[in-house]
Amino acid sequence: MKGKRVWWQRVLKLFKEIRWWQLGLAIAVGLGIGAGLMFQVDFQPRQWWLTKTQPSPSPATVTAEILTDEVMPQAGYRVAIRWGEVGKKLVAAGGIDLAKYRKNYQGEREQELLTYLTSEKEEGITINSENAYFWVNTLWALGLTQKSEVLDKGVMGLDRSKLGNYASTGGWTLGAKDAVALFSSAEIIPLTSEQNQMVKQISDGIYRPCCGNPTSFPDCNHGMAILGLVELMVSQGFSEEEIYQAALKFNSYWFGDTYIDLAYYFRTKEGKTWDQVDPKVVLSAQYSSGQGYAAIKKQIGTIPGKPQRGGSCGA
Repeated sequence: MKGKRVWWQRVLKLFKEIRWWQLGLAIAVGLGIGAGLMFQVDFQPRQWWLTKTQPSPSPATVTAEILTDEVMPQAGYRVAIRWGEVGKKLVAAGGIDLAKYRKNYQGEREQELLTYLTSEKEEGITINSENAYFWVNTLWALGLTQKSEVLDKGVMGLDRSKLGNYASTGGWTLGAKDAVALFSSAEIIPLTSEQNQMVKQISDGIYRPCCGNPTSFPDCNHGMAILGLVELMVSQGFSEEEIYQAALKFNSYWFGDTYIDLAYYFRTKEGKTWDQVDPKVVLSAQYSSGQGYAAIKKQIGTIPGKPQRGGSCGA
């Protein structure tokens, strides 16, 4: 009992010596620290006001005009590729006949594009609605002519007696040589063994809506054009992510109708704007192959007011 009284006496003595303003300050500091920890732990990392799931927009609020601006902006899409002398090498190898190109492209703006075949270019490539036709043909010539393991070891190269039956070979009429003779015939872009493997890996995952085949089986002009683009970007050290992004942009200008539909699907079904969608996902067989796109199209119907844009497999 005596020990307990001594203990209480000490507590009471200490309590009497503490000034009330000191006690109030201690309580305030404690509350402030507690509030700060709560804010830091509960609010800052989770950022609930940003990550809260938003409802998918109503189809009525998504217009064809909005989607067109997202998928195919008027300003175009620029890839910082060093084009260099690729065009001049294609002409020298017979992949492109300058006389045929000049006859095919007679507009004032197209004359400027022809300098990509006659001069060294370092400012990169910009694709837009006005020059998409030029670039599908020029990259087609590159994919067809470039010495490529994808072509030599792929489906098309295994039986060369059938080479002329494909749209990407039989349809190429703007070269100075026969398309079958051009097939994987000249080293326009030097590629190492590792780079060839990367080209194969990426091209396996890129589809186009006019066919059911990946870019590694480029039986049409768009597949051959994307193959040329992939080879050029791999040779210059672009990342896989950058290459998929560029491939989607080029595909979008060549198949505007398709990718406006897909943008509508992702916006209304998944609540994602076009720039939030992973290009690798969009370019997969599930969405970008002819069969995959057809299945998606059934789910969304027709977008009111949507301009009809498509791509043909001829030069």
